[in-house]
Amino acid sequence: MNLKQLDQKISESSIVEANQEQISSDLGGEAVILNLKTGVYHGLNEVGALIWTLIQEPKAVKDIKPILLQEYEVEPQQCDRDLKALLEDLLAAGLIDVKNNTTV
Repeated sequence: MNLKQLDQKISESSIVEANQEQISSDLGGEAVILNLKTGVYHGLNEVGALIWTLIQEPKAVKDIKPILLQEYEVEPQQCDRDLKALLEDLLAAGLIDVKNNTTV
């Protein structure tokens, strides 16, 4: 992880996208991702795989949450926590890029 990634904070308005330094594959509803820079594999369960599919194109965090709430029976606060935790893990692993809009 580089210093730029360490400074990034994921918020509702953050735009997240899978970066180009990885390859991934669907494994029966789950996903496996290979970080091409590190050679490390990462596995995602069904929910993580859906999020991974959604962020193949740039997407705001606030636009992912309603899709998860519609697809799965989960409390909104728990969805928020779990979504941000997964995105922070993906960022720490170098698998996603995050852009924050700093203008108000």
